[in-house]
Amino acid sequence: MNIEIQRSTTRRIRVPADQLGFGKYFADHMATMEFEKGAWKNPRIVPYGPISLEPGASVLHYGQAMFEGMKAFRGKGGKLFLFRPVFHAKRMAAGAARLCMPSPPQEEFLSLIRSLVKLDQDWVPAERGSALYLRPTLIGSESFLGVRASDSYLFFIINSPVGAYYAEGFSPVKIWVEEQYIRAAPGGLGAVKAGANYAASLLASQEAKKKGFSQVLWLDAVEKKYIEEVGTMNVFFRIGDTVITPSLDGTILAGATRDCVIALLKEWKVKLEERPISLTEVFAAHKSGELKEVFGSGTAAVVSPVGELTTSTQKYSINSGKVGELTQRLYDEITAIQYGEKPDTHGWIEEI
Repeated sequence: MNIEIQRSTTRRIRVPADQLGFGKYFADHMATMEFEKGAWKNPRIVPYGPISLEPGASVLHYGQAMFEGMKAFRGKGGKLFLFRPVFHAKRMAAGAARLCMPSPPQEEFLSLIRSLVKLDQDWVPAERGSALYLRPTLIGSESFLGVRASDSYLFFIINSPVGAYYAEGFSPVKIWVEEQYIRAAPGGLGAVKAGANYAASLLASQEAKKKGFSQVLWLDAVEKKYIEEVGTMNVFFRIGDTVITPSLDGTILAGATRDCVIALLKEWKVKLEERPISLTEVFAAHKSGELKEVFGSGTAAVVSPVGELTTSTQKYSINSGKVGELTQRLYDEITAIQYGEKPDTHGWIEEI
């Protein structure tokens, strides 16, 4: 793949790793590629900057937009690692089809990612707990007014040096159980990283934060009974000696980190169930003392312990508000693999 590279002549602002936060700062370059007349063309890396779109662009009116989120890590000796790049390329292809969008061919997706990280490698933080977050994005760019799929598309990748996703870091977070708003409905876009999913989640998240919570626990759209996700993460419950996570039924995103957690639990011979789990079951387990741990999993936070679940009528403390033993073990194992500190026996990392 022949990628044109235009190097930036100026450096963007940098801050110390402990001040990064998440998604606030962007590296010097971005990758772009266009789809026109049935083919992808013009792959290039250019200085980070504004994108030119016509006011009639499909993405602005009909929401043809989706993205991926992945990370690059700096390990010992300065080695650079991509975490599960093939998984993300495949997931974008699957999601794009649902939105009637052409996905970049897998090898071109990966080539642009690798080239961009190599060029901006100085932006990959060295501090433990930090990484370079990569945001491959696909949008409809044809200018027209009419409800149909766009004929042209823009694919671009931006990258951002990041620290912890939650202000609490790895400390347990407080979660509001959302019983009014819904995130996704059967037959909809819940299993796709579509921009529309995140727009639909903003109001509930905003209201939860006003109440002092980090995020919301989403319930199903039909009965508002079964648990789906926690914030933008997949969710796991350790009840007794069994870990339960909602099954992928079309409304829940198939997370890369979720896949890692499941693989590790099976490797460690921990009893695992992928099935619907109701709020009633979780609260009954809490009452009986069987609810040991609750945690979310996702690219941004890796594994995030939940210390409290609160409804409009009741507050439930999880593991006395402390990080659970299994949650800690999973976080330690996945991050050690990401930084190249432990052997990768699953083929999750790629050195570049």
